Formats: sequence, C-alpha cells, structure tokens
Amino acid sequence: MNTGPLFDAVDVTWPAAKRVHLGAWILRDGQGGGKRVSAATAVQDVTDADIEVAEDAMTNAGQTPLFMIRPEDTDLDRVLAARDYEVVDPVNIYSIALEHLTDKPMPRVTAFCIWEPLAIMEEIWAQGGIGPERIAVMARADIKTGILARWNEKPAGVAFAAVHGGICMVHALEVLPEQRRQGVAQWVMRAAAFWGREQGATDIAVLCTKANTAANELYSSLGFEVVADYHYRQKVM
Repeated sequence: MNTGPLFDAVDVTWPAAKRVHLGAWILRDGQGGGKRVSAATAVQDVTDADIEVAEDAMTNAGQTPLFMIRPEDTDLDRVLAARDYEVVDPVNIYSIALEHLTDKPMPRVTAFCIWEPLAIMEEIWAQGGIGPERIAVMARADIKTGILARWNEKPAGVAFAAVHGGICMVHALEVLPEQRRQGVAQWVMRAAAFWGREQGATDIAVLCTKANTAANELYSSLGFEVVADYHYRQKVM
C-alpha cells in the first residue's frame, strides 16, 4: 500500500506551526504541540553529515533532536540506533472506508460538530493532557471540526477531525473517565465519519500509540485495520 497519502494527511490535518525544507529533511516547529509537529522527516537518503545538519538546526531552534521513522525509513532507523537514538512512542495508523461507520444513523443529540471549541470541550481535552498548544495545532488545519459527545444527559467526550486528500483524520479523542465503556467513543468516531463524508472524504483514519491497549481494541472492534505504523527516534541523554 502507498502510505504517502496517509502521512500527507497526518501532516496537513495536524499541522506544525512551520515546516522548513533543509537539505535531506523536512524540519518542523511544533511550538509545544507534541512530537508529530516537532519531528524531522527525511525526504531522501541521508548521510551522517545530513543527520548532524538536522541536529544542529533543531538544537538551534530550542528543540530536542527528534526524527519520525516511517516504513520506508529503515536505513535511517539503523543509523540513528547506532548513534544512540532510542525508539519513542511507536504508533499504529488505522484506516477504514467511511461507509463502514455511516451504516447506522446517529442517535439524536449524541454528538455535535462544532468549531471553534466550546469551553467544555477544552476542559475535557485538558483532562486528557491536551492543552492550549495542541488546540493551536487544531486551529491551523483548514477543513476541520471539533466533536462534542453527550451521554447520560451530560458532556461525555471530544475529538478533532480534519480532511485532506479524501481522508478524514481523527485526532485527540478523549472520553471522560466516568463516561467510558458505554459506547461514547464509537459514536464520536461515527460522527466524524458522517462529517467527513459531507466534506467529500471516502476514508477515515486515526493514529494510536501501540501502548494504548484500550484504544487499539476500540478501533479494531469498529473494523479499522492497521495500514501503516511509525515511531520516533530521540537521543538518549
């Protein structure tokens, strides 16, 4: 499978504050928005000298050197390992055709597509460790929405969705602890699928760290399949 469109969608739907093409690299300025918007990615085969260029640029920008390793980056992965970079946060990329999540009608007043986020949405995200810097990442996307779920007549969960290249990417799914294991996350994903269809998307995708057992089980139960993965390499200090 050509994973290029998926990684393009990740970049566009969860955008860095700044992207710079420097030699063999795309460098990102995340402004505190997390690894995805701060990691360097290779655009060609790299040498030790290229790695040093990237290290210097990230260090001079006040960022810890960090590299994203995609399926095609196996050589880079070996070189960084030899330079004492350790693996950080392996991630699965799940995908499914939208039609598999739009086969059931949404129950009334279960989920609402809202942008800009309401205060309660930001509060729920904050409880999951998603603060203003990541909200700023969301705001930079072009075709986007927030999703607020309601369950037991109370706010229950949130997510962010954005579309690029026919792919609706879902990020930052959070469900309040007291509302979990009641199907809230499933309805949030279905709401994202309906919204994505309205934007012309044909597929829906989501990222999930491999360590998050519950979330991986959720996406598998909805019929998602792992179509790619990636991890980061960061210097051992």
